[in-house]
Amino acid sequence: MLDVTVIEDPEAAAVSLDPIRARLLAELAAGPASATMLAGKVGLPRQKVNYHLKALERHGLVELVGERRKGNVTERLMRATAASYVISPLALAAVQPDPDRFRDQLSARWLLAVGARLVRDVGSLITGAAKARKRLATFALDGEVRFASAADRAAFIQELTAGVGALIRKYDAPDTEDGRDHRIVVAVHPTVKDQTTPELESQ
Repeated sequence: MLDVTVIEDPEAAAVSLDPIRARLLAELAAGPASATMLAGKVGLPRQKVNYHLKALERHGLVELVGERRKGNVTERLMRATAASYVISPLALAAVQPDPDRFRDQLSARWLLAVGARLVRDVGSLITGAAKARKRLATFALDGEVRFASAADRAAFIQELTAGVGALIRKYDAPDTEDGRDHRIVVAVHPTVKDQTTPELESQ
C-alpha cells in the first residue's frame, strides 16, 4: 500500500467522492477486509457493499490481497491501494487552474492555482516514474514562522525572494544539453489551525 497516490481519471475521482465509497476506502486503508466484514461497519447489505467494492476495484482504488473460504462461500479480502488519495486537477482538465493566466504573487487565488499545478505535475511525474519503474528525485521544505508584524512579513518575503533569486541565477544552466529543468515553488500563507477558517488580514 502506498502512503499517498494521485487520482487523475475523472471517473475514478467521481467514484472516490461518493460518500459510501469514500467510507469503504477509509475502512480498507486501515486494513484488509471482506464485503461481509465491511457490511457490518457501514450498515449496508453485503451485496450492496460488493457492488461498491467492484466499482472501486475497477478504477484501481482497492485491490485483492487474498481469499478465504467461509462455509460454501469464498470471501475476497480487499484493501485500499493507498492510505490517502489526492485528486489531480487533471480530473477536471477543461477547467483546471492555470497560474500562467495571471501572475499576482500577493494573490491567495494565484497561490491556489500554483498549488494545483504542483499537485498535477508531481502526480503526473509519480505516475510516469511508477510505469517506468524509476525513482523520482524531489525535495520539499516545510516549516512555520510567526511574524511580529506585517512589516516583518514583508521584509521576510523580500529577503526570501532575493535569496532564492540569487540561487537560481547561480545554478541556472539553460544552455546545458544534458541538464534537466526543475520547477521551484515557495509559498507563504497563514497557518490553518484545526481545519478552521484562517485568520483574515488584520495588520
